[in-house]
Amino acid sequence: MLTEPRRRAYLSAMQVVHWLPRAELPFAAPSRPELLLPVATVEDVDFEIRPASAANDAPATPQARSGERPKIEIPRPNSAPKPAAKPVEAEEQPAAPRPAPVPPPRFSLQLLRTGSCLLLVELATGQPFQSRDPSYLLLKDMLRAAGLPDAPQIIGEPVRWPLLVRGNMDQGPEAARDFVQGFVQARLEDAPSTCLWLIGLPALRFAANADAEAYYQPLKLDGLGDAWALPGLELLMDEPQRKADVWKAMRQLMARWKSVE
Repeated sequence: MLTEPRRRAYLSAMQVVHWLPRAELPFAAPSRPELLLPVATVEDVDFEIRPASAANDAPATPQARSGERPKIEIPRPNSAPKPAAKPVEAEEQPAAPRPAPVPPPRFSLQLLRTGSCLLLVELATGQPFQSRDPSYLLLKDMLRAAGLPDAPQIIGEPVRWPLLVRGNMDQGPEAARDFVQGFVQARLEDAPSTCLWLIGLPALRFAANADAEAYYQPLKLDGLGDAWALPGLELLMDEPQRKADVWKAMRQLMARWKSVE
């Protein structure tokens, strides 16, 4: 009586890959259910004995051995070969996700002229200066302290960004920077300036491509000349201690515009 491991060893030695017992074998592994399905009626089928052999060996018809039941390939239902999977081509690979579009920045800037200086000032509320606005009164105090006329001339309408509510025009940070710098350069061509005051973070970002770390510092800008970075008027009113830093930097720069009369 053969055990299952020995039976499989004998079958492998006889190069029998697939087999089906005629009766239940003792100590045998459970049969696969699909092998016990009823055999469909087949007519004019060429029966072929396929011993397991290397892929490169020439096909040969093995002789039946005593006690050996050759494997007969018979078409069975539900045994159609699966179609081969198509190779994934390079163009079928999923495209890399596009970066999310940068929303347009939002700011309002007013350009003014006083003496030989230009002032690009952030409008925190988005509205033009009024004569009694606290921020405008603070600006007049700063101009008097700097030795400049305290009634600055407003140049044009405020620059409000984004320019358009709808449309496909690029209104990202780079476009805003190009627009602001071009606007100021055009005014400088009309009348040069000894120093351009950049008051507020939007004025710094879009005219000088700088940030809050540049506050109180003099800057040298291509196409815009000498500039001075200042905190916004609203920030100076909220944090009065910053006025001391403004005054300290102002005393070192006053000679630039006081020498021009």
